Amino acid sequence: MDTLLVVGGSGFIGRAICRLAVREGHEVRSVSRGGRPETDAPWADEVSWTSADLFRPDAWRGRLDGVDAVVHSVGIISESATAGVTFERVNGDSAIITALEAERASVDTFVFCSSSVKPPGVRNAYLTAKRRAETAIADLDVDNVTIRPGPVYGPEQPHFPTPVNTLLRFIASVDPLADRLGESRPLHVDTVARAAYRTALDPGESLLDVDDIRTLGR
Repeated sequence: MDTLLVVGGSGFIGRAICRLAVREGHEVRSVSRGGRPETDAPWADEVSWTSADLFRPDAWRGRLDGVDAVVHSVGIISESATAGVTFERVNGDSAIITALEAERASVDTFVFCSSSVKPPGVRNAYLTAKRRAETAIADLDVDNVTIRPGPVYGPEQPHFPTPVNTLLRFIASVDPLADRLGESRPLHVDTVARAAYRTALDPGESLLDVDDIRTLGR
């Protein structure tokens, strides 16, 4: 039984990864600012939740003890610069810090949930921060895999209004339409979670694009 640490486990994609890993019988830990999400679902009782500031690794470094794989699923699509919540910091620096800590702890695998495209109307820094993180972690002494989904939809999607979430689900259900979008093809959160989870247990290619995620996440 592998032990997984999901960084951002209380978030949209992170919760789906935690839920799947628990169902498959793994020991699951999560580190996030929010700690345990507001859910009474039984799977949440099986996760060891830690609320901590990712930018203070001394506060959560011990959660890496005995961990086989780390999945980083932290990300934002809107900023609050006065609170230090910026794309550069959250989408970029937090992944680099987490990967360095994983290397230091001799973790086998590090999975970074990046993105293939930026959401419409969002600054380019959303994507450039993620690309910077990809480059920074590429040569670390750990098996690292970057997955690049397009827009991710599903129940309780916190980043998109309900009509947008519904539209993405419709587009994904019409293959000829979805195929034309290429790397912007919407993916269900469970598909992305399965791809991240399976990659964490059995890393292969170092970069998974939208088609790779669809195949692995079935």
